Amino acid sequence: MTRSLQRLTRWLLVCTVMLAAVAAAQAIAPAPASRLTVARISLDDAIGPAAAEYFHDAATRAVADGSAAIVLQLDTPGGLSGSMRRIIADMLASPLPVLVYVAPGGARAASAGTYILYAGQIAAMAPGTHLGAATPVALGGGTPMPLPTAAPAASGSAASPAPPGGRTDAEANKVLNDAIAYIRSLAQLRGRNARWAEQAVRGAATLTADEAAQQGVIDFVAGDVRELLGKADGRVVRVGERELTLHLRGATVRDYAPDARSRFLAVVTNPTIAYLLLLAGIFGLLLEATHPGAILPGVVGGICLLVAFYALQWLPVNYAGLALMALGIGLLVAEALTPTVGALGVGGIISFVLGSIMLMHSGTPGYAVNIGVIAGIATAAALLIALVLWLVFKSRRSHLVSGDELFRGAQGELLAPLDADAEGWALVLGERWRVRAATPLPTGARVRVLRRQGLLLWVEPI
Repeated sequence: MTRSLQRLTRWLLVCTVMLAAVAAAQAIAPAPASRLTVARISLDDAIGPAAAEYFHDAATRAVADGSAAIVLQLDTPGGLSGSMRRIIADMLASPLPVLVYVAPGGARAASAGTYILYAGQIAAMAPGTHLGAATPVALGGGTPMPLPTAAPAASGSAASPAPPGGRTDAEANKVLNDAIAYIRSLAQLRGRNARWAEQAVRGAATLTADEAAQQGVIDFVAGDVRELLGKADGRVVRVGERELTLHLRGATVRDYAPDARSRFLAVVTNPTIAYLLLLAGIFGLLLEATHPGAILPGVVGGICLLVAFYALQWLPVNYAGLALMALGIGLLVAEALTPTVGALGVGGIISFVLGSIMLMHSGTPGYAVNIGVIAGIATAAALLIALVLWLVFKSRRSHLVSGDELFRGAQGELLAPLDADAEGWALVLGERWRVRAATPLPTGARVRVLRRQGLLLWVEPI
């Protein structure tokens, strides 16, 4: 019995050791490539607050899900500098390598997209795509940045020479030189062509995918994401302070769609939508003020106005344009309350249209109010004023329907004999009225009204 117990104990001990060895081997062995996942985040519109919010949330979820890398698929005409810098800051702080991929064919990484492409550990483009034109544009939509023709010979950043005419816009030069230094720092960080990066900012230079690969702006050209991961496999990249060898061949790609908050922000920060919300809020509150107790216009207007203010705080709003819009709406309201034969209305339309055009016309791609919407609203306002003026002039030519002027000259018929300076009854304008005449009149006599005195009509025979 004792020997059997000893053999059983030794057998259990051997099994325990074997199981521990297998578990340790599985823990040490790398996971098969088929179990690797790569997060794909797609930015296919203008770079703005919604795009920055979406990338931050999606990158955070990718890290939490244990993704091996992030593929940032890019197709953008550009966008806001603040949102671009926020995306790049998240890329540089991410513990995962970011592969920036301009795709599909026909896509572009223009303006802000060029900076983002330079910031990725791997930069790739699909055939038929292009990048560049990264010159910063003033948010006020004013004079374009000076574009000197000669770049400085030194590799470091230098001040731009004055444009022809001997005058230098100091603020514009600051913005331009800051943008040049920023993209040069990204190029040096990733070991890419810094000279061309400066040309893209200083002279709005552009490149196709093949040209970018030849000049060292990107790492390679890839036809799809699978080819992208295959060509990136085995490359050594720097993530933060550590170097990492990529093992991405055959990895599974998982798409990260925007969450509800990012989708809502993308809708309301669209300049045209924010513009319409602003108008809906203003006119809703005006309708409530002129028709107290309606409730619904006030509630809807208040909500629209608050959402519009929330959206406008993210957008490059020109406050002069906003003031002109407010003036225009005020003049239109004044025209409705105190008609001036169109003087205030025409001035209001002109002020409103100018303010709408200036409101967010920053020159930043994708961040201007649709001119068709402005034209439609202005046309509707002009037609409304024309209709009001037509009704006013028509009312001046219409027949009277009340007051003493209505009775003067009206005709009627006596319902009973009428003595001189005595009161009787007559049918006038379909109503029974007390009448008085200077001469006696028989029943059924036709009379004409001379004047009205309270509820008494003075008449004379026809």
